[in-house]
Amino acid sequence: VDKLEVVNKRFVRVVFIPGKSPVDGQFLWFNIGSVDTFERNLETAQQEMGIEGEKKLPVVYTAESDGSFLLNMLPTVLIIGFLLYSIRRGAAGLGRGGRGMGGLFSVGETTAKVLKDEIDVKFKDVAGCEEAKLEIMEFVNFLKNPKQYQDLGAKIPKGAILTGPPGTGKTLLAKATAGEANVPFITVNGSEFLEMFVGVGPARVRDLFVLARKNAPCILFIDEIDAVGRKRGRSNFGGQSEQENTLNQLLVEMDGFNTTTNVVVLAGTNRPDILDPALLRPGRFDRQIFIGPPDIKGRASIFKVHLRPLKLDTTLNKDNLARKLASLTPGFSGADIANVCNEAALIAARHLADAINQKHFEQAIERVIGGLEKKTQVLQPEEKKTVAYHEAGHAVAGWFLEHADPLLKVSIIPRGKGLGYAQYLPKEQYLYTKEQLLDRMCMTLGGRVSEQIFFGRITTGAQDDLKKVTQSAYAQ
Repeated sequence: VDKLEVVNKRFVRVVFIPGKSPVDGQFLWFNIGSVDTFERNLETAQQEMGIEGEKKLPVVYTAESDGSFLLNMLPTVLIIGFLLYSIRRGAAGLGRGGRGMGGLFSVGETTAKVLKDEIDVKFKDVAGCEEAKLEIMEFVNFLKNPKQYQDLGAKIPKGAILTGPPGTGKTLLAKATAGEANVPFITVNGSEFLEMFVGVGPARVRDLFVLARKNAPCILFIDEIDAVGRKRGRSNFGGQSEQENTLNQLLVEMDGFNTTTNVVVLAGTNRPDILDPALLRPGRFDRQIFIGPPDIKGRASIFKVHLRPLKLDTTLNKDNLARKLASLTPGFSGADIANVCNEAALIAARHLADAINQKHFEQAIERVIGGLEKKTQVLQPEEKKTVAYHEAGHAVAGWFLEHADPLLKVSIIPRGKGLGYAQYLPKEQYLYTKEQLLDRMCMTLGGRVSEQIFFGRITTGAQDDLKKVTQSAYAQ
């Protein structure tokens, strides 16, 4: 043996004197438990064999790589690689203009959708809000030929806010504007700015306006703006309110140092009272367009729009039918009217009719006002009689009172919550005199009085009437 090499403190390689190797290879290997034991055993063996001084075997220590280090490093390398990949992918998503690509940093991107030609609603499909339509038409005109206004020194208005009760057609009007304008239409929902991450809201508002400026001239529609635009300085626990930051960013974007050129912002909400006053000032939303419930002419024109796709009885004239139904539905909004037309079609289908006739429409109106007929709810004959006298009491009182609403129909078939119901046709008026209010109260109490006169006792059926009368009296 020439020498012994200890490799990585685990193996020993035996190197022979050249030409004297007892095996085919050049080396022999053996494992050792620990270096100390190996050296002790070697010392003992050499002493026993009487090898001393210079003849002792030299022991060399070496370290060689056997790949185990690489195996230990593998998990770390994989994790770093994955992180780099996701960052690159996020950046590519932002850079490629592929909006909304996945990735770590695309949270601050806007979720707005740009619609160019896929909207099929035009102004002719929107009925019943003619004044609002004119105001909006003007915005479309601004974007189509801005020069006409700029020559006179007029600035293009920044935006309009559409307010009004639910179902009167605010979003529909914005859609029609998009269909009519031939400019890009960007739509976004107010609640999309408020997410779980801090700072996402303002980032999205910034991104949204960058997108709008890129596509200018364009219309930007923010639906349900009250999600972002609440009055500031109210409940903000934790010192910093995400919603306030988002609103501040919106205020700056709409009228800050970076003026938006030819971007018209429309917004819709049915709660204008909770909006921040800074949002409503001229220069941000120059106009507030109120879209109220339609009057009788408006309702007739809305009925015409919704009767268009229906298969009506051949004897019915659409215009006359629309006028008649409009007079039967005071106080209905556009969404209610769409619902009535749909219900009429469903009722006709339920009765296996091959076309929709007037009776179906009348049933649909009752269904929408009063609720579903409950034909299975069995009333005792005694109860039935009481309800009949109660409803008749309303009718008789209304007949003799000068200012009471005209009665259309009395029924003792239970609908919704009540046991019987009377359908009236209130006049379309905005101001009531004291006489009219008192006559209404008398008519409401007529049912109770009728029970008292004919049966000598009063039931709980008049609970709703008492509520209405009390409310009216307190209001007066």
